[in-house]
Amino acid sequence: MQIESLKMFCDLAETESFTKAAQISEVTQSAVSQQISSLERQFRSILIERSKKKFRLTREGQVLYDFSKQIIQTYEALESRLQEIKDVISGTIRLATIYSIGLHDLPPYLKQYLKQYPTVNVHVEYRRANQVYEDVLGNVVDVGLVAYPVRDSKLEIHSLRRDRLVLICHPQNPLARSKSTKLESLAGYKFIGFEPDIPTRKAIDKIFKDHGVQVQNVMEFDNIETVKRAVEIDAGISIVPQATVAQEVANQTLIQVDIEDGEFYRPLAALVKKNKVLSPAMKQFLATLKGQG
Repeated sequence: MQIESLKMFCDLAETESFTKAAQISEVTQSAVSQQISSLERQFRSILIERSKKKFRLTREGQVLYDFSKQIIQTYEALESRLQEIKDVISGTIRLATIYSIGLHDLPPYLKQYLKQYPTVNVHVEYRRANQVYEDVLGNVVDVGLVAYPVRDSKLEIHSLRRDRLVLICHPQNPLARSKSTKLESLAGYKFIGFEPDIPTRKAIDKIFKDHGVQVQNVMEFDNIETVKRAVEIDAGISIVPQATVAQEVANQTLIQVDIEDGEFYRPLAALVKKNKVLSPAMKQFLATLKGQG
């Protein structure tokens, strides 16, 4: 029996998915099934109730999971400590990020990190916010990057930077004539927004509600790039994180208009599963994201 087999079993127990467990270990679903069958033969116990309706561990499976988790954490702590002693920063970091952070906030930090630690491989997945949380909790990834982090007893939240929210419009839009405007002046305007389940959309809805403003929601998208393209063809106005439109504003394909009612910020954070053993590579990556690397 190898550590990899126990880890694969734990991944399966936590994700409740043969597909995701295979993805984590970069093997086929068949390989995961074979490893589970091998463990069942070795311990002479059925570990998983094989039902199409719901994934569930047997009593023996739960005991094996509890002990396996301790073994894996001890092994990972040993590996991490030995790397620290040798002053080695290497390995693979699996990262899930929402589109806007991955496209606009992450690149300079990633470039700095990989220049300093070229032997580390950072694998980046672009996901919706809810999927980032699922991937971190299910051990599909090591670190998740989100906006407006939601507290969870199973997660450690590392606060990063805050990005100011700004109004954007087409250069020919009447709002483009002013450097700033009040929220009340946006009443009735055609508005390009994010889909309802996206945290930034919820935050913007709250800003409008708090200031008694109603806009005309004409389009909803799941990513910042499509929102910007819609504003560029003058389909409506939008409110977005400032960092995501820096290039378009510089090229004058979009006009940035400050909001006079106050400054509104989008907080960014890194998510790590609580009690996860962080390798030296992961510790340095988090430090880089915080501007400490």
